[in-house]
Amino acid sequence: MGEVTKHVIKESVTVPDDQGGRRFDQIAAACFPEFSRARLQEWIREGFLVVDGDARKPKEKLYGGEQLSLSVEVQPEGQWVAENIPLDIVYQDNHIMVINKPAGLVVHPAAGNYTGTLLNALLYHYPDNAALPRAGIVHRLDKDTTGLMVVARSLAAHTDLVAQLQDRTVHREYEAVVRGVMTGGGIVDAPIGRHPQNRLKMAVVRGGKPSVTHYRVVKRFKAHTHIRLNLQTGRTHQIRVHMSHQHFPLVGDDLYGGGLKLPKSCPAALETVLRAFRRQALHARQLGLIHPATGEYMEWEVPLTADFQMLLDSLAANEPLSD
Repeated sequence: MGEVTKHVIKESVTVPDDQGGRRFDQIAAACFPEFSRARLQEWIREGFLVVDGDARKPKEKLYGGEQLSLSVEVQPEGQWVAENIPLDIVYQDNHIMVINKPAGLVVHPAAGNYTGTLLNALLYHYPDNAALPRAGIVHRLDKDTTGLMVVARSLAAHTDLVAQLQDRTVHREYEAVVRGVMTGGGIVDAPIGRHPQNRLKMAVVRGGKPSVTHYRVVKRFKAHTHIRLNLQTGRTHQIRVHMSHQHFPLVGDDLYGGGLKLPKSCPAALETVLRAFRRQALHARQLGLIHPATGEYMEWEVPLTADFQMLLDSLAANEPLSD
């Protein structure tokens, strides 16, 4: 089992003259751009980031020429256990890694899933990630959603990736199969928040967070549609909620689709496949982002999983749409 290690950060910079007259926390953000403003303010208040060896208040003004010294030991995120869980690494360097997540893998420990998660696996294979928030995890996929995720391998990369996600510059394309026949693509612009009655679910609700999903039709079948989707925002269960809200729930999605519903006169071969597909038919096929260190735009794509492809093949063979 890998050991969870602590990470010590020690850096010093001289305040440029052109920064004189600004607040300490503002100057710190300019001098240490790899860390978030909130993180730096916390370190200032705790005395880990000092001016000429002395603690100062975040709002105190500096004049230029001072020496800023940062010395902090970053504690691991929680006392999670490192576990030897295999990872499918699509790309990695010293700053980021891109993972092809399988179905059934929970991303982050929570009630009922304290072990066996992606975070536990990261702590085993990359012990230094224990020093990062959520071991470097900056976004999530649902347990039974497959496909691409990016994970940070440094604090600077973590801060940069979080900013990219907030600025909506990360490109994420998904494939899904929904119940019902769509006439064409479209945009769902509907706010998402916690379901008012069922706390396990999200829902389109007044006062929810702005949520936008773009989708287009890949192929129509007699009672189903294969679609591709792009996320403009990244809310919990966003695609599943938005498609259900449009009355096109994802195949296999018990939470938002109301359980298994077979089409009328469903061929036996297709019924067998639909009954066996016990997860939401959702796959993160493509991921694009600006590399935190190089500034280069990078993009990755992974093929459909075997069960997803089998579902599409069965629909094509047993439910062709006659024009």
